[in-house]
Amino acid sequence: MNGASREALAAARESLDALTDNTSVDAAKLAGELAAVTALLDREVSLRRVLTDPAQAGEAKAELARRLLAGQVGGEAVDLVSGMVRSRWSQSRDLVDSVEELANTADLTAAQQAGGLDDVEDELFRFGRIVSSSTELRSALTDKAATASAKGELLRSLLGGKANPVTERLIVRLVTQPRGRSLEAGLESLSKLAAARRDRMVAVVTTAVPLTDQQKQRLGAVLAKLYGRQMHLNLDVDPAVLGGISVQVGDEVINGTIAERLDEASRRLAG
Repeated sequence: MNGASREALAAARESLDALTDNTSVDAAKLAGELAAVTALLDREVSLRRVLTDPAQAGEAKAELARRLLAGQVGGEAVDLVSGMVRSRWSQSRDLVDSVEELANTADLTAAQQAGGLDDVEDELFRFGRIVSSSTELRSALTDKAATASAKGELLRSLLGGKANPVTERLIVRLVTQPRGRSLEAGLESLSKLAAARRDRMVAVVTTAVPLTDQQKQRLGAVLAKLYGRQMHLNLDVDPAVLGGISVQVGDEVINGTIAERLDEASRRLAG
């Protein structure tokens, strides 16, 4: 997002945090209502253009949002959205993206309040791995000919009762309302948002064999010291690495696997 939209989103995040810090606010209910607003704005292009028109007064746009949403969603959602449309947006789509982010953040806040945020982070990561390893499942979830309800039913059969309810809601929304994103990009975005919920970075750790609890704690402490932030570890076991460990944080890869060292030796011999 460009400057104006970035500032507007930052203000909206602060408003959401202030709301959800109040334990009387049902964060999960708010998430569902914001998701409904996202779907409305994504569908009604002319409406979102009016609500982000810089030539219109902010209060007039806020009043329009209140009239449209009153009775359809709760007061907290109305206040959040009307506050957002008062702000300036670089592009009308940025407003929709931001409302969607707030919906997902509200759901993650609900998980955090229930003590289940770690589970949600891990489940999002594992689901991504399952999708990447199953061409058939990925095709079923991204098939443009399949209805949203059919995809939702498939996901509920896979996740219902087996995953945290927040994980299920996030993935169902992503798959049934992809909004032009790939499934992989959407899952990565959700994982980053979950990590940011605790101001943590995500490290994807690949090893030949599972790490012990002591090794996980030691690695987490080392990475936290290295990056200056708390680190969430997404653990992946791949026998192909042969030994050692590969750590990816964002675009940076720290590779200490035997396979990598063998590849490096081969390159030197070939050179």
